[in-house]
Amino acid sequence: MPAPIRYVQDSAHFPDSAEVVVIGGGIAGAAALYELAKKGIRAVLLEKGLVGGEQSSRNWGWCRQQNRDERELPLIIYALRRWAELREETGEELGFRRTGLVYATRNPAEISAWDAWGQMAKAYGVRSDILSAAQAKAMTPGSTTDWLGGVSSPTDGHAEPSLAAPGLAMAAQRLGAQVFQQCAVRGLDIAAGRVSGVWTERGLIKTQSVICAGGAWTSMFCRRHGIPLPLGNVIGTAFRTAPIAQAITMPLYTPAFACRPQLDGSYTVSVSGRGRLEPGAQGLRYARQFYPTFRARRKNLTLRLGLNPFFRGPEALARWEFDRQSPFERTRILDPQADMAMVDEGMAAMRREFPALANLRMVQAWGGMIDSTPDAVPVISTVPALPGLVLSAGYSGHGFGIGPGAGRLAADLVMNDEPVVDPTPYRYARLVDGSGLNAPGMM
Repeated sequence: MPAPIRYVQDSAHFPDSAEVVVIGGGIAGAAALYELAKKGIRAVLLEKGLVGGEQSSRNWGWCRQQNRDERELPLIIYALRRWAELREETGEELGFRRTGLVYATRNPAEISAWDAWGQMAKAYGVRSDILSAAQAKAMTPGSTTDWLGGVSSPTDGHAEPSLAAPGLAMAAQRLGAQVFQQCAVRGLDIAAGRVSGVWTERGLIKTQSVICAGGAWTSMFCRRHGIPLPLGNVIGTAFRTAPIAQAITMPLYTPAFACRPQLDGSYTVSVSGRGRLEPGAQGLRYARQFYPTFRARRKNLTLRLGLNPFFRGPEALARWEFDRQSPFERTRILDPQADMAMVDEGMAAMRREFPALANLRMVQAWGGMIDSTPDAVPVISTVPALPGLVLSAGYSGHGFGIGPGAGRLAADLVMNDEPVVDPTPYRYARLVDGSGLNAPGMM
């Protein structure tokens, strides 16, 4: 596990019915639960492990508009507004700080891409400032590289992954929602062609409305009901340092590492854009859809082949009955192995770039499994073939910051309310019929 996540106390009485059941206690599921509770809906969140235990506590913690795919901009703009409101509204410390972000590079192609992105983003009211060499140096005091330039997004920020999903779940409980951990949903009860309940390891909960926000497990869950969902799972590595006098005071991207200062004076660090593939049956099933993205990003991916993903975890070949143990109970919390060579590389790069961090010490490293779509844009959508089901998944490594917006949109869709943003870019249909399945934008 990464830094200890905040513990959420389970609700007292397990229900036999609910207006809405939310499957998955990551940031998307917890935010959806909170927004449903605000609407006065009798909602229940079911988590097979711990709230925030998987990727929602293992990410960088960045809350950014900068360099997002244009299709995500309306949702992240709304999400940032919610991040700024939630601390006072919920009474919970989620760690959000609007500190700005800085990217610095010596690569002219990156600067050109950031400039083009900034011109596009102006239409959405997003501020993105291209930095000269001198400005990039001034915004990275103490760095050793003579940067060619960079970009600054002063209205972006960061939050604390160990606090955010648990804090939203607890805030939802105070509004009447219920939360149950160590309680896997084995599948959906279906009657007359629509959702009529969820089968859990503790029995049936009757409901006509379900939000499935199961992260890397979502495709396996859907497959049990004959619903194809092309998701590819990428394993990222990150690490946490011991607290140190902070030479870097805001989230920073460089070609060699990316980091975020934490509230206690430590850093969360990763090597920019890198990941590991360990494909199983799911990876092979959807290889064709993902091949263009794989080819474009091959240099940043390590491929590790083996049999284990075929038998255990979200990539596995699996069949199960609702009255017997499911794959979700066999792996309560996904905890992929960290790539220690990547950790060593990131530590060395950070010390080299900032001599003031010569005594920087790593205290913990971890892996996290990132659920991705072929176009790197999430699916937040109803499923026409199964009324009552809303999917919220495929956040492709940049879902934490968008979480409060994703939760609101999923809550709107499941209640058939006016959507907070146009849901068309996130529709399920594009993943199975190819309509509008464009190449990934900037990430």
